[in-house]
Amino acid sequence: MRLGSVRFGKDTTYAFEPDTLSSSIIDASQANGFDGDAEMKAVVLDGPGKASIGDVQPAVGSADTVLLQVRMVGLCGSDLNSYRGRNPLVTYPRIPGHEIAATVVDPGSHAEWEPGTPVTLSPYAACGHCAACERGRPNACRDNQTLGVQRDGALTELLAVPAAKLYRAHLTLKELCLVEPLTVGFHAVERGRVAAEDTVAVFGCGGVGLGVVAGAAFQGARVIGIDVDDEKLETARKAGATEVVNSRMSDVHALLTELTNGRGPDVVIEAIGLPATYRAAVEEVAYAGRVVYIGWAKDEVAYETRPFVHKELDILGSRNAMPEDFRDVIRMLEAKRFPVDAAVTHIVPFGETPRILEEWSRGPARFTKIMIQVS
Repeated sequence: MRLGSVRFGKDTTYAFEPDTLSSSIIDASQANGFDGDAEMKAVVLDGPGKASIGDVQPAVGSADTVLLQVRMVGLCGSDLNSYRGRNPLVTYPRIPGHEIAATVVDPGSHAEWEPGTPVTLSPYAACGHCAACERGRPNACRDNQTLGVQRDGALTELLAVPAAKLYRAHLTLKELCLVEPLTVGFHAVERGRVAAEDTVAVFGCGGVGLGVVAGAAFQGARVIGIDVDDEKLETARKAGATEVVNSRMSDVHALLTELTNGRGPDVVIEAIGLPATYRAAVEEVAYAGRVVYIGWAKDEVAYETRPFVHKELDILGSRNAMPEDFRDVIRMLEAKRFPVDAAVTHIVPFGETPRILEEWSRGPARFTKIMIQVS
């Protein structure tokens, strides 16, 4: 398999061209235990339900990129859908992975990124000229290319990325790996204009929902976490939820009414992607409230539209994240305000990735956050 290239913004190319490998990068790679002439190992999704460890051409840097040694990669729901063949944005074969902890191998022309520096990164690439990009919202780029989704990702040994995509922080590898998934929730909180005086209800307390809970709590809001899993709800409490509701065991409408003195939550953020919770968001939110959807419903959603108008709701979508979301999450993690150990349920060696993907697909409820130890 030969990795391709994709344009980042207007001027920068994310390149993997073996014939342009510079001698400085070869030296740096070999100094870190990599042979510049050898192929790299990578996790490859060969098709729906099929994953293997394969050989790929070595990642190559350039003057515009920083060469990284991948240390740890987190898996999220989109990776599970890619493995199952349910992600319409993925073609095969595909190397997954976009939640990344790495260390710098060779900084190219970017002297500020010293070898050995631990980093995480934004995995999104925007076109720079669509309507969203021109409005300053590249996270919603029409032609967005995300590592591990529309293009090959980070479940491999080396990765070359534009320096502008990197973030450094005083964090462990596990914490660095959590930055990107938490930014998705933080961005939804920003989209919902959450403030300290708000009560925020969060449908779904999995990986993305925990980011919402933590982001809303970081803004000082009162947060109500809603899920069917008591363990996830307990983790949500540790992440900042003031109250939690098990929707399998309780009447969500009655409890939200009681907890908000009959007015409903000021903001409802949906982080599951089910028709029932899509509808519940507009039914439960307060008059003149805000609804934010992160979850991507796989089935059509039928609505009673009267609440949209009668309540005069702000209904918003939320996609990916912006640079300020990355900075906010890093500040939160550096302040030790997130239950990292409770949120990460499985860490497995690189070679066990195909097995854990199969187990995850068979029993997704057993897993909250999986991380792959690459090196």
